[in-house]
Amino acid sequence: MPRPISNPPNPWNATTIEWLGPPPPARLEVLEERAKSALSKNASPDLPFRYSVNPYRGCTHACAYCYARRSHQFLGYGAGTDFDRKIVVKTNVHEVLRKELGSKRWRRDEVAFSGNTDCYQPLEVEYRLTRRCLEACLETNTPVGIITKSSLVRRDIDLLSELARGPGAQVHISIPFIDAGDCRRMEPGTPTPASRMETIRQLSAAGIPTAIAVAPLIPGLNEHAIPQIIEQAAEAGAESAFMILLRLTTEVRSVFEARLHEAFPDRASHVLSALAQSRKNNGSNSNFGTRMQGSGPRWEASEQLFQIACRRHGLRQGESLARRSGQAQRTDDAREIIPPFELLEKDQRTSPPTSHQQTLFEL
Repeated sequence: MPRPISNPPNPWNATTIEWLGPPPPARLEVLEERAKSALSKNASPDLPFRYSVNPYRGCTHACAYCYARRSHQFLGYGAGTDFDRKIVVKTNVHEVLRKELGSKRWRRDEVAFSGNTDCYQPLEVEYRLTRRCLEACLETNTPVGIITKSSLVRRDIDLLSELARGPGAQVHISIPFIDAGDCRRMEPGTPTPASRMETIRQLSAAGIPTAIAVAPLIPGLNEHAIPQIIEQAAEAGAESAFMILLRLTTEVRSVFEARLHEAFPDRASHVLSALAQSRKNNGSNSNFGTRMQGSGPRWEASEQLFQIACRRHGLRQGESLARRSGQAQRTDDAREIIPPFELLEKDQRTSPPTSHQQTLFEL
């Protein structure tokens, strides 16, 4: 049954909608657009990649905590059910990407799929945009890194295997929950944790470097699952792991808290208190270098639990697998080259973007 329409106020809109009766169900709407650029540039020191490509805006995985919800507001939509059910598809993104990667000025940096929403969300079955973008990367000898919750990535094992043997490829599977019920409450549109573990197994068996992402860590809700997630991922063939503490911007916080109280009414207050103990500034720190980090005894205990589990099962922590597969390190000169495509604004706190999708490193 579709959830009723529910969105926090959009700060970029002058008006808001108030329903005279119960809000109607949020139906899926697919909106197609022609992309003018494909690659987005990361200027943040918090992330290990410079460029990303995002075939879709919005995501039917509908994860309550998703940082990308805020970016949907820049399109005139809401960060709540609009983000889950109004999906924008960049129908020509693979064509634009092929052109950008074919430029003489392209230095074959690793391209991340995706810096914003999941590139293997269900619409990818029909549109096949991520697969076509991977083909463009293979043709131009460009290494790739993927983070996804979807089992659909198995479809592209053939391409990813070729990339892994050539310029480099890595796939991070995000599994923040081990209990299928907890997963369904907070990530209603995603595959089960068991299915994602099987994805790691199949990718690893095909020779594709894989990693487990315990992301996000939600204090008071999934800390206890860290050892089991790491153990099962290692058994499935994962080679490395990383963990990121939940970070909530204003709009995402309202969606997350509403879902949390609905799904875990007896634990919601404890979870929010635990999160406050693990983050300064009530979890809203937006400063480069510190916004992705936790603080305090509770976070330190979680970090230690994660580190012990990784050492016990032989997983590296946070290492770039693509570099192990042969990706050349960038030279200082290469870092200064500005590629021939439009870049995202560095500071979008005062005005929303008008033609580009905001990505993880601006949120």
